[in-house]
Amino acid sequence: MNVLVINSGSSSVKYKLIDMQSDAVLGSGLCERIGLDQPRIVSEHHGRKIVSEDDIKTHLGAIHAIIDLLTHPENGVVKDVSEISAVGHRIAHGGDQFKESVFIDEEVCAVIHECSELAPLHNPYMLDAIVACRAILPEVPMVAVFDTAFHQSLPEHAFIYAIPFDYYIKHRIRKYGFHGTSHKYLAEQASNLIGKPLDALKIITCHLGNGASICAIDKGRSVETSMGFTPAEGLPMGTRCGSIDPLIFKFLQDKTELSVQEVYTMLNKDSGVLGISGISSDFRDLQTASMNGDQRAKLAIDIFCYRVKNIIGSYIAVLNGVDAIVFSGGIGENASNIREQSLADMDWLGIEIDPDLNRQAKGNIEISSKKAKVRTYVIKTDEEISIAKDTALVLGWNFKEN
Repeated sequence: MNVLVINSGSSSVKYKLIDMQSDAVLGSGLCERIGLDQPRIVSEHHGRKIVSEDDIKTHLGAIHAIIDLLTHPENGVVKDVSEISAVGHRIAHGGDQFKESVFIDEEVCAVIHECSELAPLHNPYMLDAIVACRAILPEVPMVAVFDTAFHQSLPEHAFIYAIPFDYYIKHRIRKYGFHGTSHKYLAEQASNLIGKPLDALKIITCHLGNGASICAIDKGRSVETSMGFTPAEGLPMGTRCGSIDPLIFKFLQDKTELSVQEVYTMLNKDSGVLGISGISSDFRDLQTASMNGDQRAKLAIDIFCYRVKNIIGSYIAVLNGVDAIVFSGGIGENASNIREQSLADMDWLGIEIDPDLNRQAKGNIEISSKKAKVRTYVIKTDEEISIAKDTALVLGWNFKEN
């Protein structure tokens, strides 16, 4: 039982083929620059890196190329498409219609299309990938796994904005949250490491990458999360502004004569740590610049860590305590200084990390000090395996849970 996991972007398609009996990754890769100059696929099959440069103009062409690679006589990982038992598609936005992963049919595709106005940079391309897969693999069952589904457990007082209520009724303006697949996976892994059932734990998961969000999880259910109606709310990120006073938008238009679209682009693509530092959206670059005395790079890191601490503190209040804090994502897994600074001076809450364990952290590991009351972990997220498992569960497969 092999599940092909597809994660489609505007000009890219990530894939991973997973054997559900063993959780083994048979093959994975990224098709990038679709429809642009110099498109290519970088794959890893049998532990070997393969770079293919093909003239890929559409998502249909990308899916064709991926299937050809997976079934290639020499470099492929399966003999033919009959060994692809199902396809799991990551979908950014399911609105409030989907509280769990679902089998893809025409009705589901229609809702994904409707939700494109809520996620215009994501859903249309993910729908393109579904259409392409259905054209190439018409007999293979497919499942949609929504980033927003995990957060449908948020209570009304957490997801309703303080604007006229009619806007929620008529236009579904509310907090949705994102990275749900990752937050769910991290909570499950933390439960395994702690050795207690998920429904007995209060966990705060920090998915920190170029896009970043934090989630408060009580007994396995999301009860608060930092991203909102769009992924721009919450933490300042690589290029996104995070939470700001909404009236800044109008003030900027009046002062700069920028159009609505130009302000929208600025808040999503020119802000965050890039906007603060003026250097880069990559925290590795900021760290280097900060060590060399660049004060704006240092300020960008300080602001980010302050906001992480601010949200963690507020979520401890929401949860009425916390058993574990989890760091993940490209920054959360690799930047020991970000973890250390974000949790500094929280020992009065029982949160204290071991400096040596933190600096040396690799893979899934606890970094708490021996006297800490709250356990802190670094866990490598794996959204693909989570999507594959959801796909198998929706289809009613029997498989070994590892």
